[in-house]
Amino acid sequence: MPGHSLTPATYASRAVLSADHAAGVQRLLFARDFGLVWLGQLVSQVGDGVSKLALLWFVYSITGSPIKTTVIGLLQTIPPIILGPVIGVLVDRWSKKLLLVSSDIARALLIGVIPCLISAESFTIEMLYLLVLLHAIATAIFGPALIAVVPMIVAKRQFTAANALLQGTTSLGIVMGPALSGIGIALSSSQEVLCINAVTYLLSAACLLPVRLTHSSTVTVERSSAAPLLRDLMEGVQFLLRRQPALLWLIATAALYTFGTSALTTLFPVFGRKLLDLGPVEVGYLWSALGIGLLAMSIVLVRFTEWDLPRRTALIAATSAVSGTAICGLAWIRNPLAAAVLMAVIGCGMGALTPIAWGAVQELSPREIVGRVLALYGTAAMVAAIAGISAFGWISEKLGESTSVNGIGLALLVTALFASRFRRLLTRLLMNGT
Repeated sequence: MPGHSLTPATYASRAVLSADHAAGVQRLLFARDFGLVWLGQLVSQVGDGVSKLALLWFVYSITGSPIKTTVIGLLQTIPPIILGPVIGVLVDRWSKKLLLVSSDIARALLIGVIPCLISAESFTIEMLYLLVLLHAIATAIFGPALIAVVPMIVAKRQFTAANALLQGTTSLGIVMGPALSGIGIALSSSQEVLCINAVTYLLSAACLLPVRLTHSSTVTVERSSAAPLLRDLMEGVQFLLRRQPALLWLIATAALYTFGTSALTTLFPVFGRKLLDLGPVEVGYLWSALGIGLLAMSIVLVRFTEWDLPRRTALIAATSAVSGTAICGLAWIRNPLAAAVLMAVIGCGMGALTPIAWGAVQELSPREIVGRVLALYGTAAMVAAIAGISAFGWISEKLGESTSVNGIGLALLVTALFASRFRRLLTRLLMNGT
C-alpha cells in the first residue's frame, strides 16, 4: 500500500535516528560523571562476583558445615529488610556521594583488609558472620544511594539507558566474577582472594570521588535532618498512598518478580542436578548463560531509553511472559544445550524489569524523596525474595522439582499481568496530565 511503503527518505531518517541514538548512548557512557560511576560499578561488581564464591568457599573451609555456610546468605538479606526504610531516609537526608564512597571504603575494610590481617587459624566463624553482616549493611546503603544518584547526573530521557548500563555491570560480574574467583582460589587461597577484592572497592571509591552531582539542595537537607526519622519515613509512605498510588502496583510487580526469580537463582543448582542430571561444571555453564542473557537485555534496553513509560512497562509485561514460559519449559527439557538456550532467554526476560522499574521510580518521585521510595521498593522485593525461596524450597522437597519450576514460571506469568495493570494506570495518569 502506498501509505505504508518505505521510501529512501524513510530509510535515511531511520538511519539518522539510529546513528543519533548510538551517539547519545556513547555520550552517556563516556560522559565524565556517569562514566566514572559506571566504571566504579564495573570494578566493584566483578569484585562482588569474585568475593561471593571466595567467601562461601572460605566459610566452608574453616567450618566444614553446609548449614553454617548457608547462614552467609541469610545475613546478607537481613539488613535490606530491617533497615531498608531507615536507609531510605538517610539517602534523602545525607550527601549521596558521601554515602557511596563511605560504603565502598567500609566494604573494602570489612571483606578485604580485615580477613587479610587475621590468620585463618585464629579466624572464628562468629567473627566472620559479624563482618558479613556489617558488609551487608554497607551494601544495603550503597544500592539505593547509587540509584538515587542517577537523576542527578543523567537527563530524564536517559534514565532507562543509565539503569540498563548499571545493570550490565552486574551481569558482567555474574559472568566474570566466579570464574576469576575459582582461578584465584586454585592458585592461592580463598582468604587471599578476599584480600585482593578490597582493591576493587577502593578503586570504586576512587572513581566516585570526582563525580559532580547536581541539585544538591542544602536547604532541603538541613530541614530534613531536623525532622524526626519516623516522620520522614511516613512522608515516603504517604507519597505512595496519596500522590503516586500507581507506584504501589510497580512495587507489587517487582515483589512478585523477585518472589519467582530469587527462588530460581537460589534453587537452580538443585534443579540442574535433579531435573537435568548435571554436575557442577555444567550447572556453571547454565549459570553463565543466564548472565549472558541479562547482559544482552541490558544492552537492548539502552535502545529503548526514550520510549515513554507506558511503552517501557509493556516491555516488562512481554518479557516477563516470555521468561515465565521459558522457566516452565525447564521442567520438560532434558537436553543441556536446549536448557542453556532457555536460560539465556530467561536471563533476557529477567533483565528488563529492574532498569525500567528504577527509571519509573526516578521519573515519578521527587528527588528529595526518591531514596525513601527506592528503599521501600527494595524492602518489599527482599521480603518477597525470602518468601519465594522458602515457599519453592518447600515445594521442591514435598511436591518435586518439576512442580516447583512450573510454580516459578507461573509467578513470572502473573508478574506480566501486574505489569499490564501498572501500564494502564500510567496511561490514565498521562491522559489526566498528572
